[in-house]
Formats: sequence, structure tokens, C-alpha cells
Amino acid sequence: MTRPDDSTGDPTVQPVPAEVTARVDAADTTLSNPRRAVLSLGSNLGNRLENLQGAVDALEDTPGLRVTAVSPVYETAPWGVEPGSQPSYFNAVVLVRTTLPPGSLLERAQAVEEAFARVRTERWGPRTLDVDVITHADTVSEDPQLTLPHPRAHQRAFVLVPWHDVDPAAEVPGRGPVAALLAGVSRDGVTPRPDLELRLPE
Repeated sequence: MTRPDDSTGDPTVQPVPAEVTARVDAADTTLSNPRRAVLSLGSNLGNRLENLQGAVDALEDTPGLRVTAVSPVYETAPWGVEPGSQPSYFNAVVLVRTTLPPGSLLERAQAVEEAFARVRTERWGPRTLDVDVITHADTVSEDPQLTLPHPRAHQRAFVLVPWHDVDPAAEVPGRGPVAALLAGVSRDGVTPRPDLELRLPE
């Protein structure tokens, strides 16, 4: 789902009803000087769609955070592993407005992962839920606890494709427009799933 009017004709991008948009805008007034942030969601264990929806709902339940847009769902090949060695992922991107500083947003993202029994036993291993902070406003930081923007987002079609769906004018701080970055990566292994949909919290 996406709040802005979509003129691309992409059938996987569904407009949000006006009454939902109004509620989101009203909720935003409860935040003091909110910043925009982008999070990437992924799951390749368990009920993948339910895991992603649970993450969206948990983020919306976070004090100081409002979910403003949820991308279409894509099925993607696992990153950094041998083909066929893991189940495929469901991926999506969430746009939020938040008063949380980057470190607190990361803590909340990790808490949501843990609520879905995320296990960190190997790099690029399978997981019930992955919640990555991609950007936080225009912050550029080399902090090893949270590098911003995400250091590999500009190379990953499974981040760039759904992000472009919900915000065609988006930019990766220090890297450039998402549209231009997307033109430089392969979309192989990133498959739209128009039969699946994540709900924007009401």
C-alpha cells in the first residue's frame, strides 16, 4: 500500500483509502518534529507473510513512530548464499515518521525481530524476520552499531525495488536517487507477488 497517488499503473501498488490517510495524518500531529525513516523487512522461515505483517503492526505500536506507507510484497532469492540452500524470502519496505533517534529505532527493530524468534547464528542465515534500518532522515554515519544509510542497500534490488514503488523520488543519502541506483542493479530473483498484500495499520 502507498499513501501517495500512484500513476505508474503498477497493479501491485494499491492506493490507501482516504479515511486511512486522514487517520495517519492525524496521528502524525502527535509526534513532535518527526523524521522520515525507511525500513526493510524480510522473512524466509515460518509464515512469511504473517511475519512481515506482524512487523508492520509492531512498528505502528511503537511510541513515537507512525507507519505511513507499506510497499508491495516481493519474493526474492536469498542474498549471499548458494542457490537453493535456503527458502526464498518475502520482502517489503516500510516508510515511517518517527521522533526516535537512530539508535532507538535500531533497538526497536531488533526487539521486533526477537519477538518473532529471530536467531542470529550465521551471517546471511535464514530468519523468521529481518528488520533493517535503511535510512533515518538524511543521516550519514559510520557508527559500527548502525551505519547509515545501510551500507549495502544501494546494491540490493530487494530493497530498491519495493522502496521505489512507494517513493519514486526517494534518495539514498550520499548515494543518489533510488531510481538511478535501481537502473544499475539486476532485478533477477526479485519477483512481484500481486496475490499478497500487507495492510497499512489503521
